[in-house]
Amino acid sequence: MDIKIELVILPVSDVDRAKDFYTSIGFNADHDQSPTDDIRFVQLTPPGSACSIAIGTGLTTATPGSVQGMQVVVASAEEARDHLIAAGLDIEPVVDMGWGKFVFFADPDGNKWSVQELPDYAQYKNQ
Repeated sequence: MDIKIELVILPVSDVDRAKDFYTSIGFNADHDQSPTDDIRFVQLTPPGSACSIAIGTGLTTATPGSVQGMQVVVASAEEARDHLIAAGLDIEPVVDMGWGKFVFFADPDGNKWSVQELPDYAQYKNQ
């Protein structure tokens, strides 16, 4: 039996602002639906990802900005940093933590993300 994580809900205070933010950094806006007056469901997917995020109203009671530790994986942390800077974010330099190179950012509500470049594990096989 497969068990797949395909959607993670992020609490935000302003759905339109958050949608604009995530699309500005390259997420695809897959859905923006209001099935009832109390619910708005916006699904956004990072390029190449099998997992999406959802923002909206009526989806969660979590406090906007309370999510920490969302992580995406990229081929190059430096390229990801350059991309985020070009999108208008103020990003610290890449940090090499041994188990990968990382850059960090937060959305307008403060939900915190890490962007990881995986290490070349092949180099450790000969040690």
